[in-house]
Amino acid sequence: MSNVKTLPSWRALTQHGVMPQANHDEVARLNVLTHLNLHLSSRVIPGLRQVYDKHVHPAFVKEHGREPETRHEVRKVMMEDGYCQLWSALRRNTMEMRHQTGRAMVLRQADALSKKVEQLNKGCDTLQLDSTIEVPVNISQVDIHCQPGCYYQEYFDQDVTVAASYDVGLFVTTAGLLGGLSDGGGQAIANWLKSEHPNFKPKRILDLGCTVGHNAVPLAQAFPDAEVIAIDVATPCLRYAHARAKSLGVDNISFVQANVESLPQYADESFDLITSAMFWHEASHKMLPKALKTVQRLLKPEGLTIHLEQPQYHGKSVFEQFMRDWDTYYNNEPYWGPMHDLDLAEQLDKAGFDGSAMFEIGVVAKVDEKIFGKSAAGDSGEDFGRAPVWNAFGLWKK
Repeated sequence: MSNVKTLPSWRALTQHGVMPQANHDEVARLNVLTHLNLHLSSRVIPGLRQVYDKHVHPAFVKEHGREPETRHEVRKVMMEDGYCQLWSALRRNTMEMRHQTGRAMVLRQADALSKKVEQLNKGCDTLQLDSTIEVPVNISQVDIHCQPGCYYQEYFDQDVTVAASYDVGLFVTTAGLLGGLSDGGGQAIANWLKSEHPNFKPKRILDLGCTVGHNAVPLAQAFPDAEVIAIDVATPCLRYAHARAKSLGVDNISFVQANVESLPQYADESFDLITSAMFWHEASHKMLPKALKTVQRLLKPEGLTIHLEQPQYHGKSVFEQFMRDWDTYYNNEPYWGPMHDLDLAEQLDKAGFDGSAMFEIGVVAKVDEKIFGKSAAGDSGEDFGRAPVWNAFGLWKK
């Protein structure tokens, strides 16, 4: 009997106030892509290990008289294998088709979405846009993870289509593992804080690179007395995120257009908690040190900074590094690999923190069990980076 879980339909997602409406055919396309993603991760990926162990690795050793020393050597020989080429092509195509399906869905209702967003945002001082903020090169030079327009492109006045498309498509890539609002990452941090640090009651929270608010909203809900400030450089995401939060009845968040490399509007040591979700792998080597220095400046003593991110490559086998590094070369994530090569403790030291205080933990994304069912006993969910267990790094500032 198959061990593959039965997936819910895309329609199981929570329909918040600005969620795009899907017709029958659009839902069918999204569901097919979700199942294809699951098939690739559960049935095809295990075959890659067999290909490597039985064919590619022995051939490499025979030719070179030594073990492969880097993931780059592994990638070069694996990508000459037909099975690996098929897997890579299908994975790339599911991402492209996810975006094209989401894009077609939101474009046909673009005007209606914009009007809904504008109405929810009308007169609110908690949406603070700044047209002088430039999109940094590390965001503007490529369509990150193959999304046309990335996070920031506007095709008409008050456009939110790139943000809405991103919100629609997350379900496809995660196969629903982030819950009904695709906010399992933010819920994971909130749950970890409440269970492991119940006396920590942040009064002011900063969320970096907030996109549509998937991380910030659960934190605002978990700490309703806190002031949450969510920043991003992308205007469409901020508009959509603000309206989305308002439609969910969350009022203690301000969405602010700002660049984390420089946040002069906020005083030194003025935040108790600074967070991000899958933010740092989109940071260049030039931007990352500046951003960490900003975090160091803004965080209060005894405050916490914690970030959801895929684990660093150090200490992992060259085969696992190759698997995790696929996004660098085939998913328009040029900073993915270089970021995961970094010694984060050293980077934190350079930013002014005590890097020896850095911790790495796994925080479990809270899957909406009413919709997606409970995890089976012993189910680790691991599939090289798409699991509901989030890796997190951070430190308490001394």
